[in-house]
Amino acid sequence: MLTSSRRRFLFLSTSGLVAGGAAHAQSSTPAALLEPYYRELEGEVALPRAPEGPQLASETEITRFAVGSCNNQEGDQSFWQGIASRAPQLFLYIGDNVYGDPGWDGGADLGSLRRAYERLNSHAEFQQFRKAVPMHTVWDDHDYGFNDGGAVFPFKRWSEHIYETFWNSPEDVRGREGVYHARTYGPQGRRVQIILLDTRFQRSPLVPPSPGQTLPLNGRYVPDTSADAQMLGEAQWAWLAEELAKPADLRVVVSSIQVLSDAHLWEGWELMPRERERLYAALTARKGGGLVLLSGDRHVGGIYRKDVPGAAQGLWEMTASSLNRPNASNAEATAREPDADRQGMCVGDANFGEVAVDWAAREVTLTVCRTDGQPLVTRSFGFAT
Repeated sequence: MLTSSRRRFLFLSTSGLVAGGAAHAQSSTPAALLEPYYRELEGEVALPRAPEGPQLASETEITRFAVGSCNNQEGDQSFWQGIASRAPQLFLYIGDNVYGDPGWDGGADLGSLRRAYERLNSHAEFQQFRKAVPMHTVWDDHDYGFNDGGAVFPFKRWSEHIYETFWNSPEDVRGREGVYHARTYGPQGRRVQIILLDTRFQRSPLVPPSPGQTLPLNGRYVPDTSADAQMLGEAQWAWLAEELAKPADLRVVVSSIQVLSDAHLWEGWELMPRERERLYAALTARKGGGLVLLSGDRHVGGIYRKDVPGAAQGLWEMTASSLNRPNASNAEATAREPDADRQGMCVGDANFGEVAVDWAAREVTLTVCRTDGQPLVTRSFGFAT
């Protein structure tokens, strides 16, 4: 029998909770009012948990790791063997790690999200990989709440609890709003700092075009140039500045959505130009070390380079997406999205990314691989420490 508090909060009409984050009338429901409901719910349901995975020792010298995003838990999971075939020391699972919103009925219990994690956990391929390869995770929209979702999602704290329970998040993640975190590996002179940003928990609603407005590029939104548009929130910005002031020889900054590209008007940092300029300024003010950006989300992969003031060698980004939800051939994807910043083709095949570090040559090699492990596009660049 449902209690009155559960009846009150069990369902939220999805009308108004649209792509881009337009707020529903109940989206301002105080979190404190939901807490009794969630305490009761947690006593009644067992939240799914991934197997414990190995931990990478902090002194490990990193020379090869992999990155991927966008895994439909109902789809083929053979890509895990493809990633393992490249022998990565670490895997960065950077968003849409499951698709929890299809089938969501508006319930505050987020039953479809919990079931998505349960389904992922049921795959032997995932279980085997998880138990063998160290992993860091961060979420994107479909394992956060809803398509293109942001700060207005009213059940985000419960979603965060489901996420942190499944991935057994460390205490520093559990102790803050959002799931951003950073780790550093390797000896002095060969230290790799990995920074994973949360582009969901505090992100402002995206701006749709005005009625009748024709977009100049393929996409769904228009750039928000207002001063109050925010991607990360002030607490995360302050944290990022602290992390970038720490010593590192190579920094890997993960954003679930693309940073550099201006070739589309789907989700990406280009939709908040002031925030992207702030990110560029933070990155170029870092305390030394080379830099590579990693992203997912797009259901296409590619390698990008952009000239940015203060970045003598430009900024490099690799987008790895998706693991099993491709939506175009390589030729179709490349023709569909011309991009002066992209280095080589746009990868439409299901894919993952690989980052290799040659410490002797001080060189990073980025490779977008087909999910059977076959390299598709590769670029290398030098970095100074």
